[in-house]
Amino acid sequence: MYGKYLSSNLLTNCFAVKYREAVIAKDWQSKLFGVIGNLINEANCKTLIVNGVEDHVHCFFGLKSTVSVSDLMKSVKAKSSK
Repeated sequence: MYGKYLSSNLLTNCFAVKYREAVIAKDWQSKLFGVIGNLINEANCKTLIVNGVEDHVHCFFGLKSTVSVSDLMKSVKAKSSK
């Protein structure tokens, strides 16, 4: 090795929309998933896939060791809901 320890923290996270109402319409669903993926990447993590249906979203990503899951998801949910 090159004197560095490398580890991979691959996680999946699922979150629902408020009251689990079917509000994620198919016509803008892919744009929303792209925004969520970009927000994960902006937090210095690596988005692998974001997908979902009308009432919830699944995120599969690589988590950087300096980022907490709760802080990342709090930020992603807050920014993507605007």
